[in-house]
Amino acid sequence: MSALPTRLRPFAAAFALVSCLAAPATAGAQAKPPSPAPVPAPAAGCALPGKTGWTDEGHNTDAAQFQPASGNHRVLTLFVDFPDAPATNSTDAYATQLAPAADWMSKASYGRSRLVISSLRRWIRMPANSTSYGFARGLTFEAHEKYVRDAITAADPYADLSRYDMVYVVPTKAAAAISFSPTYLYDPATPGVTADGTRIKWAVTFGQDMWHWGYKVADHETGHTFGLPDLYSFTGATHQYAGGWDVMGNIAGPAPQYLGWHSWKLGWTRDNQVACLPGPGRRTVKLTPVERPGGTKIAVLRTGESTAYIAESRRAEGNDKGACSTGVLLYKVDSAARTGEGPVRIMNAHPTATPPTGCTQLDLAAYKPGQTFTDPDTGARIDVLAGGGAGDVVRLSKT
Repeated sequence: MSALPTRLRPFAAAFALVSCLAAPATAGAQAKPPSPAPVPAPAAGCALPGKTGWTDEGHNTDAAQFQPASGNHRVLTLFVDFPDAPATNSTDAYATQLAPAADWMSKASYGRSRLVISSLRRWIRMPANSTSYGFARGLTFEAHEKYVRDAITAADPYADLSRYDMVYVVPTKAAAAISFSPTYLYDPATPGVTADGTRIKWAVTFGQDMWHWGYKVADHETGHTFGLPDLYSFTGATHQYAGGWDVMGNIAGPAPQYLGWHSWKLGWTRDNQVACLPGPGRRTVKLTPVERPGGTKIAVLRTGESTAYIAESRRAEGNDKGACSTGVLLYKVDSAARTGEGPVRIMNAHPTATPPTGCTQLDLAAYKPGQTFTDPDTGARIDVLAGGGAGDVVRLSKT
């Protein structure tokens, strides 16, 4: 699932006590004050600029193209059927399938992002057959926008669209042709889709894959409306880069959280919860698991204009696959890498380990106390010094 590119195309230093030397030859001389301890670099020194002009890992998210990630997001769910695929059952099961997405988003964002989902509990008949919308032929932006427009037009007599920030469009199970779940992001340069005097800027159009992925597909797709890229690979092995450590990767993976980097990018993690090493030096950081609110969430070692290594503590609490994803997760972020091309790449501490049932090999990637990651090309080094129930301690260093 992805966001279709528009037309297929961002300690304080202490004062030293002054004392006189006892030797007569130096009477009256003052001892040299100790050098003040270095002041930790602000988090802003590790915020990377986006380089792709679309969904990426940069902090300069386009506020016109993407919606704010914090606050209430008023969502209207529309249930649609088609002349060639009429619905024969109630909308209740469809609404129930997606409903947990709201609680999941609230927990993942530490209560800072809330999906307020309303449903138009009736089937809305689309004007064209399900097979005519292009999902089976490589969906274009134009075809996708037509699908959204048709759904909005058909629903307009029954709802005031001006009351909502975005829409979810859910097709009947009978519409096999509507197979996958892309995100619609409007093009500000075109007339787009309007209703009740309001521009429809963001929509998630679900497909039959929602029954495979479950409710977190809604959290994944809504993440695109915040400006997040896909972490799975568009070519080669699908989950070769990030595995199931983030919902923007393997939606069904063991990690019940967005990456700490994503949480910072979206404003859910504050700057004072980010430890930054922007250049040569050393810094020791105690990390609190990202699954819990409070504490320092990520340690960032910047290695270039668009690159950095991130360390975060993971516990996978409340997940039946938690044994797969506990420890210090280390990953490289490249804000110049495009969506689907590995903008986040997990560093694997256990590349030959055999995963338990239900986990992939990359799900075992977390580092344990005593382990070290080094990158000779950049002089970056991250040591995991300690770990426990309360979190982990890491040391960042760069030569």
